[in-house]
Amino acid sequence: MSQVQYQLSSAGENALMLYFEQRIDPAISALVQQASELIRTELSEHLLDLLPSYASVLVVFNPLSTDLFRVRSQLQHCLQQLQSGDSTSGRQIELPVYYSEESGPDLTRIASAKAISVAEVIERHQALSYRVYAIGFAPGFAYLGEVDPLLQMPRLSTPRAKVPRGAVAIADRQTAVYPAQSPGGWNLIGLCPTPMFTPDASPVMPVAVGD
Repeated sequence: MSQVQYQLSSAGENALMLYFEQRIDPAISALVQQASELIRTELSEHLLDLLPSYASVLVVFNPLSTDLFRVRSQLQHCLQQLQSGDSTSGRQIELPVYYSEESGPDLTRIASAKAISVAEVIERHQALSYRVYAIGFAPGFAYLGEVDPLLQMPRLSTPRAKVPRGAVAIADRQTAVYPAQSPGGWNLIGLCPTPMFTPDASPVMPVAVGD
């Protein structure tokens, strides 16, 4: 079994950034999830925050209970257990989507650009299972990928001033559900009634990186 390649860099006096190969890839995402689980176990009481993303994990530790040298050593030790591959313990979660030209004002434009019907846009979008690669942009905004290659669309040249809560959208190779009303430049294709961010709930989101 080949050794997994990674880099560890300081990200402040009480944080380290773990980097894998910088690309959007299910195998890299699986490594991010594996590493996150190993780090939670290894650092346990010293850990203040853990932020996984596409190909990296930010580790924030308590400087009152440990130090940078010790944490780096612990990470190097536990990361020896990493195994390459696309295995993941992420959950499979179903989110309902209401597709229509009213709820998805860019459906017709996407269909026209790709020379397919609106029905085929919908069929292709709902036919795949998506992986949560990262949480960002806004609380509860989950970057999901990857969409059917035919549905890949660039972001709008002029973002909308208001995108409604629950809007289901596509940009490049990714899809997402807007957790709250906000400006946005993604292509809108439907609405999801499931709340994506509830601050007083536990957990605050129905999905997590790796699902």
